[in-house]
Amino acid sequence: MATIYRTNGETQSVTPKNRKYFQLKELQRIVGGYVENIYLNDGTIMVINEEGKRENLSLNIEATSIFRKNFPASNGFVIGDVLITERAYLK
Repeated sequence: MATIYRTNGETQSVTPKNRKYFQLKELQRIVGGYVENIYLNDGTIMVINEEGKRENLSLNIEATSIFRKNFPASNGFVIGDVLITERAYLK
């Protein structure tokens, strides 16, 4: 199982279309561009838009909160829609 965290505060549970793992095009569609993976402490992966800051995407408050809980020394922030998934769903 995976969850999309949208910038408007909505969340959506999703599974890969092939039921095994997310294809690159699926990930790009979810985040709206090139993907970058952030490995979280609980073993999950946060997939973000690699160029989101350059593209001036909106702040994602929930994803930023999750990011900062995992990296408390950072004052970074997350923008754009993101996917958080277990490693087994990424190839």
